[in-house]
Amino acid sequence: MTTRPIRIAPSILSADFARSGAEIEAIDKAGADYIHVDVMDGHFVPNISFGMPVIAAARSYTAKPFDTHLMIAPADPYLADFARAGADIITVHAEAGPHLHRSIQAIRAEGKKAGVALNPATPVSALEHVIDNIDLLLIMSVNPGFGGQSFIPATLDKVRRANALIGARPIDLEVDGGVTMDNIREIARWRQCLRRRLLHFWWERSSHLRRLHCSAPRRCHTLTQILNAKA
Repeated sequence: MTTRPIRIAPSILSADFARSGAEIEAIDKAGADYIHVDVMDGHFVPNISFGMPVIAAARSYTAKPFDTHLMIAPADPYLADFARAGADIITVHAEAGPHLHRSIQAIRAEGKKAGVALNPATPVSALEHVIDNIDLLLIMSVNPGFGGQSFIPATLDKVRRANALIGARPIDLEVDGGVTMDNIREIARWRQCLRRRLLHFWWERSSHLRRLHCSAPRRCHTLTQILNAKA
C-alpha cells in the first residue's frame, strides 16, 4: 500500500476575520500545507460562517491550496461559484444531496479536486460506488457545525475502514474534529491529512489566531514531529 505524506490543514474558521488576510499569511509561513475553509449554511449545520466573497478576498494572501469543506445543502448550485472564488479542493457531504456522483462530476468539470465528507453516522460503505472518482475522503470525528467537540472514539475504526477502501488509490484521507495530543499519534497511523483548527489544537476554547504570529512556526514544527514519530 502506498504511503502518502501527512499534511496539516488549519482552518480559517477560528481566525480574527477583521485580520483574516494577515492570519492566513501567518499560518502559511508557519508551515501549513493546505488552508482549510469551513463553509456553513445554518441549514445543513446549525452555524453560519461565510461564502464565496470571503474566499475570493482571501485567495490573494497565499498560494497554498484552499481545502474547501462545504457544510451546506444543497451544494450543487454553488459548486461553480466556489471554484471561481479560488477553491482548489471542494468537499461535499454525502448526506447533503441525493446525487453524490453528479456532485463529484460537477466539481471535476470545474477542474478542481473532489472530496466527500462523511458524518459520524454515515458508514464508509456509502462511498463504495464513487471511490474511484474522488481525490479526498473526509471523516468527521465530531458532528459538524461546532468547534471544540470531543473526538468520537468509534472514528478510529471508521478511519481504518476508510483506509482499507482507499487501498492504493491516490486519495487523501482526512480527519476533522477533536484531535488532541492524546489521540493524534493513533489517528496519524491511519490517515494522511491533519485537518484541525490549529489554534484549537494548542489553545482550547480560544477564538482567535492572534498568538500564531509569535508561536506557530515552533508549534507547527513540533506537531509535524509528533505526526511523523513512530508509534
